[in-house]
Amino acid sequence: MTLQEQLQHKIDLKTKPQGSLGTLEQLALQIGTIQNTLTPSLSRPTILVFAADHGLSDEGVSPYPKDVTWQMVMNFVAGGAAINVFCRQNDIYLKVVDAGVDYDFPADVSVVDAKIARGSRNMRREPAMTAEECRAALQKGRELVRLEAGKGCNIIGFGEMGIGNTSASSLLMHRFLHLPIETCVGAGTGSQGEHFAKKTAILKEMSEKYDPQTAQDTLATFGGLEIAMMAGAMLEAAERKMIVLVDGFIASAAALSALRMQPEVRNAMIFCHSSDERGHKQMLKELRVDPVLSLGLRLGEGTGAALAYPLVQAAVSFLNEMASFEDAGVSNKE
Repeated sequence: MTLQEQLQHKIDLKTKPQGSLGTLEQLALQIGTIQNTLTPSLSRPTILVFAADHGLSDEGVSPYPKDVTWQMVMNFVAGGAAINVFCRQNDIYLKVVDAGVDYDFPADVSVVDAKIARGSRNMRREPAMTAEECRAALQKGRELVRLEAGKGCNIIGFGEMGIGNTSASSLLMHRFLHLPIETCVGAGTGSQGEHFAKKTAILKEMSEKYDPQTAQDTLATFGGLEIAMMAGAMLEAAERKMIVLVDGFIASAAALSALRMQPEVRNAMIFCHSSDERGHKQMLKELRVDPVLSLGLRLGEGTGAALAYPLVQAAVSFLNEMASFEDAGVSNKE
């Protein structure tokens, strides 16, 4: 039998009706396959939150000013955000990364300095990133994952913060999945009514302005520094056989970018939740993945990944610790 068949056999012989643990059985099979073992383990769970500003925010695609990006980073550092609460609850290590915030953080603030530029460029005038900036962001994401792997981490989640990044994600989804821009645009951080219509019109204009041909050029044209850094981090983690916890809409846009560069990394990805951000459910449908949770979240920050982690733990625990019919002396259906 192949390892996957052995894993499925082990799952099926646990003291339960076959399939009765639902998504947990699928997770156990996936995690065992990622780690190439019948007895997987989770070590030093970590979430990296990448923050960056977006030049397109100058066009008013978000009702919030871009200062909210650096202010929220300071909230992360102070331990006051939702992601801090959920990481503390579930004993997950948290690191906050400045991928491209238009702000100079004090030297004594515990933010990882990975700044490529002071935000992406305004797409109304030029592509969001130069090819070199995009490559640098991808590479820095890889480097950060290598550091965490060196500390013993084998399961890593990714979150983000950046005013304007739902717009960038909508454009990436539109281009990579060949869907109408109207299908991909959501409220983001509070866009409604006339503001939402304005946001949609601006993004449609941006889509018609550029025609990048490769996945990396598409990411550079329409993405953001935090999205590119997340994509690089996901590529590295998957190549290292780490479990990749994908958060919501923006993290999924990064995952989509990574998949368009290296399709095989999908095997390492667990899509943690179905966001309430318009377009995310459609994105997951196009990717043919079933999210672990559906809680109506649309916060970002990696919160969905942190909330899904205990269920990933449960999947590994039942696979390793639950008795089989033979072990427990319980009659099987036959």
